[in-house]
Amino acid sequence: MPRPIHAVIHQPAIANNLEVVRRHAPGSRVWAVIKANAYGHGIRRVFAGLRGTDGFGLLDLNEAVQLRDLGWQGPILLLEGFFQPQDVPLLEQYRLTTAVHCDEQLRMLEIARPKGPLAIQLKLNTGMNRLGFQPSQYRAAWERARAMPCVGSIVHMTHFSDADSPRGIAHQIEAFDTATANLPGEASLSNSAAVLWHPEAHRAWVRPGVILYGASPTGREADVAGVGLQPAMSLHSELIAVQDLQPGDTVGYGSMFTADRPMRIGVVACGYADGYPRHATGWGEHRAPVLVDGVRTELVGRVSMDMLCVDLGPCPKARIGSSVTLWGQGLPIDDVAQASGTVGYELMCALAPRVPTTVATITAPDSASPLLA
Repeated sequence: MPRPIHAVIHQPAIANNLEVVRRHAPGSRVWAVIKANAYGHGIRRVFAGLRGTDGFGLLDLNEAVQLRDLGWQGPILLLEGFFQPQDVPLLEQYRLTTAVHCDEQLRMLEIARPKGPLAIQLKLNTGMNRLGFQPSQYRAAWERARAMPCVGSIVHMTHFSDADSPRGIAHQIEAFDTATANLPGEASLSNSAAVLWHPEAHRAWVRPGVILYGASPTGREADVAGVGLQPAMSLHSELIAVQDLQPGDTVGYGSMFTADRPMRIGVVACGYADGYPRHATGWGEHRAPVLVDGVRTELVGRVSMDMLCVDLGPCPKARIGSSVTLWGQGLPIDDVAQASGTVGYELMCALAPRVPTTVATITAPDSASPLLA
């Protein structure tokens, strides 16, 4: 028999979350961001839930080819652009839109001389200071790109550093509008946080990522309460052992947790080799939450490679074989991430290949009966 751990990807939840994006930015077209293998969910698994998007944003050419193989005929955007001159013919072959963020990429286009027309998104650095032309350089870069016979449409693009924090985005929008003033072309500005909270940034295109998968851009579930997002990934397992503790007994490596009363704990078939965060807290006042038979309880002790332990005090009827939800429906992934000193993004992306994953489909007669993917 296989270990009881498994993940479920919920296509109906992904489709719902795309509709949440459209309600918040009704005048914009949507690049659904599926980088990092759709934030760990799997491009093939999420594709049906995102068919209603206007385009897909990703990083790797291989991911773009995979989308074409799945039958997607619409726009695909390479968010970091291309990396070598030999990549340029593939832009034409697979009809890809590419970000252009530096002089070296412009030079590669000039050298490759594709037939075109290529759709590009010219990236402006408005303060994130990762990729993009400085505002003082942007107009010259645009003129250089515009002069290339191989370049067709040019969309103005930037990325926000503080759309989910008190500093906000006003300074970046001002820099963007100043640098692109009187230049023709559409604009693409909004990440997930800007989609939800900054309608002034909803230009021709928006680029949602994490909210498509049901998590909060801030890492705090309370910040998206009432928005209507649904978790797209659930991680489940079972209890494989039960232990009775006496006061003074410790749990796990390093004896980080010490029982202060008689306790009953459960051992769960899940550990950091499955993608559960090793730094999830199982001691002190802020322990990571877990559901056992649908009842919320907490970790005890340190997460190990293949197992973790939970307090069965709130669920006295639990026994070997009882169901466990590590995150997902009924338990926001952001709550687990906060107790682990990270964000939901990382937990999604960290799901290990050894975890069997099924898909709750949109078209199946019984979506509660997941299909192996």
